Amino acid sequence: MSKMHNYTLNFGPQHPAAHGVLRLILELEGEIIVRADPHIGLLHRGTEKLAESKPYNQSIGYMDRLDYVSMMCNEHAYVMAIENLLGLDIPIRAKFIRTLFDEVTRILNHLMWIGTHGLDLGAMTLFLYAFREREYLMDAYEAVSGARMHATYYRPGGVYRDLPDEMTQVKETRWTKGKDLTRLNAWRQGSLLDFLEEFINDFPSRIDEYETLLTNNRIWKQRTVGIGVVSPDRALQLGFTGPMLRGSGIAWDLRKKQPYAAYDKVKFSVPIGKNGDCYDRYLVRMEEMRQSNEIIRQCITWLRENPGPVITGDQKVAPPSRTAMKEDMESMIHHFKLFTEGYCVPAGESYAAVEHPKGEFGCYLVSDGANKPFRTHLRAAGFVHLSAMEEMVKGHMLADVVAVIGTQDIVFGEIDR
Repeated sequence: MSKMHNYTLNFGPQHPAAHGVLRLILELEGEIIVRADPHIGLLHRGTEKLAESKPYNQSIGYMDRLDYVSMMCNEHAYVMAIENLLGLDIPIRAKFIRTLFDEVTRILNHLMWIGTHGLDLGAMTLFLYAFREREYLMDAYEAVSGARMHATYYRPGGVYRDLPDEMTQVKETRWTKGKDLTRLNAWRQGSLLDFLEEFINDFPSRIDEYETLLTNNRIWKQRTVGIGVVSPDRALQLGFTGPMLRGSGIAWDLRKKQPYAAYDKVKFSVPIGKNGDCYDRYLVRMEEMRQSNEIIRQCITWLRENPGPVITGDQKVAPPSRTAMKEDMESMIHHFKLFTEGYCVPAGESYAAVEHPKGEFGCYLVSDGANKPFRTHLRAAGFVHLSAMEEMVKGHMLADVVAVIGTQDIVFGEIDR
């Protein structure tokens, strides 16, 4: 009789379900996984070292490029760490704007996740549906920052500018005209808040569409139920956070346990799973999108009723207005010094963490009193989750590796900092 031998193969980085540059070295016995060894380093950009070579306010844009699907949430942790060191109080309106855009970002992240996870497991329609909704939220990003992805909108002391009073209209082209153009501009007749309100009124029915396609779909359940099971105790031992931890039944959410921004002023629930498998983590993320929708609704109501400043008045940290800068010599000096040298931060250390769509994203800063950090270290949720890959896939079949990578919601920018 022929003797069976284990064999080793590369899964990625060119494999479409490896989500970018993940390289897994898999040892297989037939089609059963015996060992999975994740290799990282193919994307390493040295973000932490780059941040140590630039003034504090010039590194905000690097944060967007870490988890490039959850841009403003990355910025939030970094600017909070700076604010802790500076002892800055930020205006309440800025806190609500940050809360609003953190939740817009959470929905953006989960839409990307459900679209690509569905595609990995054979549900192509969902990818098209999810990206249809993402476009509207990208328009909201563009309205406040001018960029559809890498916004650099959060600043130490608040946010770059207040929410716009009008939305840009879609222009007529050869491909967009007549009824199509009218439909695209229907939500754009008012302010950004009006636009977002139209979106959140429509979005629950869109989530229902996704759930109709997947939740009771027998193929989806065969691919996800009982796959990658992690017990509550083991999830804690492995350092899981976010939907990976809540999917195992532990109700840990930094927005509730260590409130920041305006999360202590809005009402929402924290969904948790029962079985700790890929299916439960799917259900948790779907419910998170519904909860985010309601947080956005509450933020819109508050922001409409409470105008006010959106960034600190301390001109050593926040730039003066353009008008003041052009008319007042002192303001011009502040502006010049701020954008050339930045500001010196008192010596000390600070750790700030946010409930990022993928889990706990933290920024640890050490200052020696200069205008740039002495040390920067980032705590990326995906890095911790990837370290559990072997444990989650061992004993499963080769096709289940794809489901586990998908359920971890891996984006390599933050793993390979």
